[in-house]
Amino acid sequence: MSNKQRFAVILFSLLALAPPFAIPPLSATQAAQEEGAEGERIHQEAVNRELEAFRAAQLSLRQAMGIAEKRHAGSRTADISFDGASGSPVYRVKTVQDNRLWEHAIDAKTGDTIGVETVSHLKDLNPDDRNNVMALRTVRQELSDAVIIAEQVASGRAIGGSLMDDNGKLNFVIVVVSGGSDLKQVVLEPPQARGRASNPRHGSR
Repeated sequence: MSNKQRFAVILFSLLALAPPFAIPPLSATQAAQEEGAEGERIHQEAVNRELEAFRAAQLSLRQAMGIAEKRHAGSRTADISFDGASGSPVYRVKTVQDNRLWEHAIDAKTGDTIGVETVSHLKDLNPDDRNNVMALRTVRQELSDAVIIAEQVASGRAIGGSLMDDNGKLNFVIVVVSGGSDLKQVVLEPPQARGRASNPRHGSR
């Protein structure tokens, strides 16, 4: 069975990622407009530096997941993101098994583990992380499966991804760099989760 067939219900959503701040309205004062423009410029420069570091990375997102998962047999990746802000760009990977969550930093050029991994117990996690970890237990699909499909859909390389539990609705959310500089978000809905009521929708958009 192909990776695409494993997702019986798939919801595609290709969205340009918006900056994490609001642009001042036209009615704002000139000072506020200038401050907003400066903030946007700084944000865009940070994004450009991150993308430049990602383009230079030798390791793919899926390779980093594989390295992290091998450190603890049977563990699964729940969340992964690229961090190019540090001296040596890394993938930050969260893997889970039973009631434990490990956090790893994988060098994006060499594949080496950077620093000391941290481990947390399920009961010590914040509610959002705890819900996402518990949700992963109910899904047969792996994050790496979702990454393969997202890269095909968006015609690019994945720079981050996770399984999200939004009020009981599970989605794999993958961010893909397309065309060298465009950031696109691909949302994939797993077919049905073990132990959860399923109300699948047909088709895609």
